Amino acid sequence: MAYYRKCIKAVIEQLSKFRPEKDSPEQFLEAESLVLQTLSPLKRAFILEVLSGCLEYQKLLKIVVDAFYVRDGQFCLWADYSLFEVICYLATFQLEELGFQLFCEIIKSQPPDKMRKFLGFFFNPLHLCSWIKDEWSLVYETAHVKENWIDPLMRWQPEVQELINELEAVSANRAHLTKAKAKVTEPKEFKLTAPRPRAIPVPEPVPVMAKPRPIPQSTYQLPKEQQLLEMTKRYNRWKAEELLLKANLEELRCAMPRSRGEPPKQGSKKKLRFQVPPRIRRTPKLTFYRPDNVPVKLNAAAILREGALYQRQVEKELQRVDKLVDGAGDFSEFLEWQKKMQAKDREEQLAVEECRRLQGKLSHEEAILARQNLVQENKQKAEQKKEETVELMQQYAERRLQEERSLKELVEQVIEAQKNVKVAQTKLLKGRRQAAQEVIEESRGLLERRAQEAKEQQRQRCALSSQLRAMETRPTRKGKLVDLTQIPGYGLEGEMSIVELRERLALLKETQQRTQEEKRDQIIQGKRARSQELQDTVERISLCRAAMGRAAALRWEEKKGAAAARGSQDKRVLELRRRIAEKAGERQGKAAALRVSAPRAARPKPRAQLEAQHWLELEQSRERRLQAVQREGPARRLEAA
Repeated sequence: MAYYRKCIKAVIEQLSKFRPEKDSPEQFLEAESLVLQTLSPLKRAFILEVLSGCLEYQKLLKIVVDAFYVRDGQFCLWADYSLFEVICYLATFQLEELGFQLFCEIIKSQPPDKMRKFLGFFFNPLHLCSWIKDEWSLVYETAHVKENWIDPLMRWQPEVQELINELEAVSANRAHLTKAKAKVTEPKEFKLTAPRPRAIPVPEPVPVMAKPRPIPQSTYQLPKEQQLLEMTKRYNRWKAEELLLKANLEELRCAMPRSRGEPPKQGSKKKLRFQVPPRIRRTPKLTFYRPDNVPVKLNAAAILREGALYQRQVEKELQRVDKLVDGAGDFSEFLEWQKKMQAKDREEQLAVEECRRLQGKLSHEEAILARQNLVQENKQKAEQKKEETVELMQQYAERRLQEERSLKELVEQVIEAQKNVKVAQTKLLKGRRQAAQEVIEESRGLLERRAQEAKEQQRQRCALSSQLRAMETRPTRKGKLVDLTQIPGYGLEGEMSIVELRERLALLKETQQRTQEEKRDQIIQGKRARSQELQDTVERISLCRAAMGRAAALRWEEKKGAAAARGSQDKRVLELRRRIAEKAGERQGKAAALRVSAPRAARPKPRAQLEAQHWLELEQSRERRLQAVQREGPARRLEAA
């Protein structure tokens, strides 16, 4: 029985560690198998099998155990929750494999009173055939639940009932024995010893270290050779940027106007080594002007893209002319008819949009009238509320005076009680102060003795450290001198001295610098060729733009003439405007009546006036915009296109 008690205890401990919201069953079982490697193979296999089964059928087990705690187990501990899950799993899924004899031994190894209650609840035929079957059928199929779990439990019910009777007899015998052996407790005095006073620890002295040597400034500075190399790199970079800038100013002037002054002459391409770059001088006066036609600055990709577009348009126009020469038909009449129909549709659409706008304005005026009516009703309700609040405030003031009187009486009683407490506190504080002074005097003597011992130890340490530093500062002879012009003589092929190696490296650097300058010249020439191609493309683009601008101006003139010919307005628009004017007059009359009926101090504008002003400003801005568009000529439209 002790063997099975240990196995069940191990299963309960591992099962209580499992957290379904954080852990997964597979990873949890792998981790626990590594933990249980020290046990015997049979015991380990039994524990893992029961633990995996409880995790797999946890939903079914939880249904039974939760119902047990609600109905028959109100006085059971929640710490035994995992124990009841394990017993429920063994009875439902492992009773056939274990056998009834082994199952009885496992049950008897546990507390009999708990097992009697749980088995009597679980093997009750009324529970098994009613709600347990229904709840399990929600998780699994009804036929599977009845054939595999409910029917076997009903077959084992008579044997389990006999086991429950045995557990009741055992619990009754234990209760009788505990009642017979009860003894009356005899009180004994405590043997207490006076505690020793706690010693105050003496703080350890902070060791005084010698001041270290300062770090030399050469640590934070670069060597002279590296500084010269950096200066040379900056000068060469500046020189290359200046050359590229001059080349761009000379060649790429396609999209920007030319400046009045001439570009400065290029300097000679001499190699300058280890020279400081000249300072950039600022011009004394800078003139800023704003040209009428600001050019659009395009990059190379945009220029090539626009040139290709115009080239395709020209090719398409040439193909159309060739087809007309060959005898193809012309769609000019159809296009004119199409333009007329589109203009007619556009007029109808504009009329519909104007009607919508005016309908919105009309609904806005009607909303303002409704809001004014609501304001009048709210004023009447507010006056009634004010009268009611005045009565409530008077009642509240009377109630408040009564509460303040009762609170004053309570405060006087509390003050008298606090006076007696303060006298006792002063006596207790005096006794504690005397005891604290005695402890402080004793601690001072201990601190003085400890400080003297620490000073002596510190003096000895300082003497030892000074001796060690003196030994470290003895002069030592360093390595021998090296001749840089001497060949080492290791017998290697192509062996040379350090001086010769440096000279060869300098020659190699000169050749590399020469090749870099040649490559730079080639790159500049290629850029000049590309810039010339871009300039030619920009000239073609400007010609195409001028032609398209003239065509757009002609179309605008035609459209303007057609718009002037259509001067009539729609009847629906006129009717809506008339209704809006009537509503606006009615609204203004009501607003004036409200102002006369209830004069008050200066208040901010109501929301209705602000919205009316907003609509008026919007209408004025639209009219100004239309007048500006009519005043502008075709040239302005051409620039916008």
